[in-house]
Amino acid sequence: MDHQPGEQTAAEQAAKIDPTPSSCRAAESSAGGGAKPIVLYCDLAVDPAREQEMLDVYHHRFKPVAEKFEGYVDLKIVRIRKVLQGGPSPALGINYRFQLTYQSEELRQRWVASDVHAKYWPMIEETLADKNYLVILTDVV
Repeated sequence: MDHQPGEQTAAEQAAKIDPTPSSCRAAESSAGGGAKPIVLYCDLAVDPAREQEMLDVYHHRFKPVAEKFEGYVDLKIVRIRKVLQGGPSPALGINYRFQLTYQSEELRQRWVASDVHAKYWPMIEETLADKNYLVILTDVV
């Protein structure tokens, strides 16, 4: 069904999609005295035998839907290469760090409560050797 320019489709409204590019949203949230974003980190022990499965879910399922949610700023998953300085080192088996940036904790919680998060995050968790992973919530300063 056609809709007027500027109108959201029912699917966009249902998914709480914000059509503003994420780079613009990030700039708006820190410009003009607005609230600064939050960043969530998870240190993950991905089972080496399931690493490619996790990366496929992350790149082709999880991240594409996460990018469409209101408040989304950025999402990265990085493979830990080595500790260059200081300590302690990440716990034994930790080989990935997940980093999620949202405009606010309230908007991140909406994402976490969504049906698509409930569908795709467990697919990532299933690839972990240890599901008791460290989660750190931070505030951008």
